[in-house]
Amino acid sequence: MGPAGSSEKKQFNRSRIARFILKNGAASKPEIASALNLSMPTVLQNVKELTEAGVIREAGEYQSTGGRKAKTLSVVAESRYAAGIDITANQVSFVLIDLKGNVVHQKRSRLAYEHSLSYYQSVRDNLDLFIREIKADTGKILGTGISLPGIIHKSTATLVKSHILNVENISLQVLSQYFDQEPAYENDASAAAMAELRYQSGNAVYLSLSSTVGGAIYIGRELYPGDHFRSAEFGHLLLIPGGKTCYCGKKGCVDAYCSARVLAEHGGSLEAFFQSLEAKEPSALDVWNRYMDDLAVTVSNLRMSFDCDIVLGGYVGAFLEPYRAELGHRVQQYNRFDRDSSYVRVCRYAREASAVGVALTFVERYLDTI
Repeated sequence: MGPAGSSEKKQFNRSRIARFILKNGAASKPEIASALNLSMPTVLQNVKELTEAGVIREAGEYQSTGGRKAKTLSVVAESRYAAGIDITANQVSFVLIDLKGNVVHQKRSRLAYEHSLSYYQSVRDNLDLFIREIKADTGKILGTGISLPGIIHKSTATLVKSHILNVENISLQVLSQYFDQEPAYENDASAAAMAELRYQSGNAVYLSLSSTVGGAIYIGRELYPGDHFRSAEFGHLLLIPGGKTCYCGKKGCVDAYCSARVLAEHGGSLEAFFQSLEAKEPSALDVWNRYMDDLAVTVSNLRMSFDCDIVLGGYVGAFLEPYRAELGHRVQQYNRFDRDSSYVRVCRYAREASAVGVALTFVERYLDTI
């Protein structure tokens, strides 16, 4: 049901129209009216208001099939921006995205995490430096989102536990105090999923293959957090009983076999490993063969559990596109219920998906209240 009040209903329609244009890239007024089941006068009035607010503009004309050419409308990407910060154990990433979610600028800084006021001040100082360096119009920045590797309790603004940062029960207010506007906080894998699955039409599972293995579950166009905010801890599913020791203390977890570390340890870095793989070095091929088989079992298990698209992201996901067919073939060996592996997809964001996703929080809020 839509909002009951007149002003709320107008805002609701403006938001729907802006989102429709944003999702489709461009749209004509007749298309908007038809798709959203709105009268043409309602569409014309809302388009007028959105245009006057600088949110949308005419982008061109459709090819004529006789009669007047329909003018297309598009969102003005540069009308608003949002900042995103991704905090990891040894570095901090910064992005600035526009209203369409495009990464306008990005930067990584070496900064080893520590739970101290000086560290949190450094995060803010580095953000300010980033904004100055790119000469961003601060008046157009909607807010700043921050992603962290760990369990986040949003209602209490608490980082409940982070193995990567080696902390627990940290009040995020210690970081918030350095920002004029309250930041949005999100788990890093969930934030990356927000970026990757923004326009996902159906359900999906996001598998993050970074320094640790994590993920997110996207059901009914929403992320499922779990009763205790610990959903999608895919890295701690048991893959090989009694196998390698995981950082959590168990033996045989997915994380011990499918994290980016497994590949990076071979060549000193993930980039170096894939260079060795492309050069067909025997040792790299051997490591890759074992890795791909372990990943295929994991993907197959997720497909059996959730019966939806599986999106592979994280550090390793950024390198997987050339190997997607090979992975799909391996997955099929463990899955006799699907005729093909088209449900296995590779991430769109090669870098900084977590920072992008948490920045999108402010874009979504803006679109809700436009």
